[in-house]
Amino acid sequence: MPIENAAQRSVKQNGQKCKDSKEWPSSWAILRQTFSHARASRRDVFRTLPAVFLLFVLTAIFSPFAAAQESAGDSDLAHFLQRLWPAAQDAGVSRETFDSAVAGLTVEPGLLRRPQAQVEFTISIPSYVAGAVSAARVQRGRALSGELSAPLATIEERSGVPSEIALAILGVESNFGSATGGADTLRVLATLAFAGHRGAIFADEFVAALVMLQRGDVTRTRLRGSWAGAMGQPQFLPSAYLKYATSYAGGAAPDIWTNRLDSLASIANFLKFSGWDPRLPWGLEVVLPKNFDYADFDLDFAQWRALGLAAANGEALPASGPASLYLPAGAAGPAFLITDNFEVIRKYNTSDAYALSIGLLADRIAGRRAPVAPWPKKIAALSTADCKELQRLLAARGFYRGAIDGKLGRTSRNAVHAFQLSEGLQPADGFATKDVLQRLAR
Repeated sequence: MPIENAAQRSVKQNGQKCKDSKEWPSSWAILRQTFSHARASRRDVFRTLPAVFLLFVLTAIFSPFAAAQESAGDSDLAHFLQRLWPAAQDAGVSRETFDSAVAGLTVEPGLLRRPQAQVEFTISIPSYVAGAVSAARVQRGRALSGELSAPLATIEERSGVPSEIALAILGVESNFGSATGGADTLRVLATLAFAGHRGAIFADEFVAALVMLQRGDVTRTRLRGSWAGAMGQPQFLPSAYLKYATSYAGGAAPDIWTNRLDSLASIANFLKFSGWDPRLPWGLEVVLPKNFDYADFDLDFAQWRALGLAAANGEALPASGPASLYLPAGAAGPAFLITDNFEVIRKYNTSDAYALSIGLLADRIAGRRAPVAPWPKKIAALSTADCKELQRLLAARGFYRGAIDGKLGRTSRNAVHAFQLSEGLQPADGFATKDVLQRLAR
C-alpha cells in the first residue's frame, strides 16, 4: 500500500534524481558548452544522489555541533521526537505505536563521533576491488549459487536481474547475511535526526521505521542494524524497506534480517525498479585497439565495435545499447564498457568503486575471469581534499557542474576527460591524477 509521507517522498526523489547514463553529457558536449559560454542556469543533471544505504550514509560530514548536541541531554531528544508526531500521524502511525516507540529513547553515545570517511572514496579503486572481491567471498558466493540455484532462478525470472548480481550485493553488504549489525535502529535514527545530520533525511527515516512497526512488518526488538540506520542483510534504510522489500514466498512481511531468500528477492526488486535492463550486462572488460585516440567516452556498442574494441574474454560485444568507456585506473589499467545497469548499481551505493566491485564479484561468482588485464602496480589515490580542489578547478573552467564533495564519479570523470581533450593531453582517459590537478592549477 502506498505510504505518502516524507519518508516515501524521499525514496521517490532518489529515483527521480538518478539519471540514466544516456542522459549524461559526453566530454565533447561539455567542451561545446564550455567554449560556447553556456549559461550557468542550464539544468544540472549532475546532482549528488541522496543516501539510501549504509556506505553512502557514512560519507557525509557530521555536523560541527554534534558534540554539543550529544551532550544536550536525553530530555532534549525526547522533546525533539515529539515534534515528529504530526509527520508520523500523517503517515498512518497511531499515537499508541508512536508513544511506545519513543518511550525511553536516549542519544546513542559516541555515534556522531564515529569515523565518517567512506572507504570507496579514500583508497584507490584497485585496492578497494581487491578487498571486496576476495577469494573467500567468491567461493562463498559460488557455493550459495549452487545451493540456492532453484530459488535464485525464480528471483531472476521475476526481476530480470542476474542472480550473481544479487548475490554479489548481499556478499558486499553483509557478508552474505552474517554481518547485519546489532545497533538499535530507532535509537540510531533518532540520534542522527536530532543532530540534524543530512537535513531531514533521518527524521524521515525515523518516521518510516515507525510505519514498519505500525504495519507489523517487524517487531521492536528485531529492529536492528548498522550504526548508520541501515538494516538487515541488504542494509536497507526503513524507507527503502517500505518501497523495495519483498517476500520471496509471499503472504508475510519481508524478513530481511534472517531470511536470505527475502533479502535476495528484495535486492533484486530494488534493482528492477531502479531501472535494470535485462538485455544488457552491467558492463564488460574490453581491449582497446592500438593508437586508440580516447576521443569518445559515450557511444553505442555497435559504434565501439566499429572502432575496434573487443571483449577481453573473447566473447562478442552486445549488438547494441549505450555504453560508456570507463578506465578506473587510467589508460595503464583494465578498460571497461559500462552500461546503464552500472548506474543502477550505483543507485544502491553511489561509489564507482562499489559498483565496479559488484560487477566483478558477480562475474567471478558466475565463473567468469575478471578482470583479465592486470592493475597498475602503483596508483596514488587523491586525497578527499585534492578531489575537492580538482572539482573546484574544473568547475571554475566550466568543465564540471556537480557537487564539490570530493567523491569522483562519472560527472568528474567526464569533466577530467573534457579538460584533457581541451589541452590536447594523451591519453585522455578521464583519470584524475596529481598531474591533472597541477595542470588545472596553472
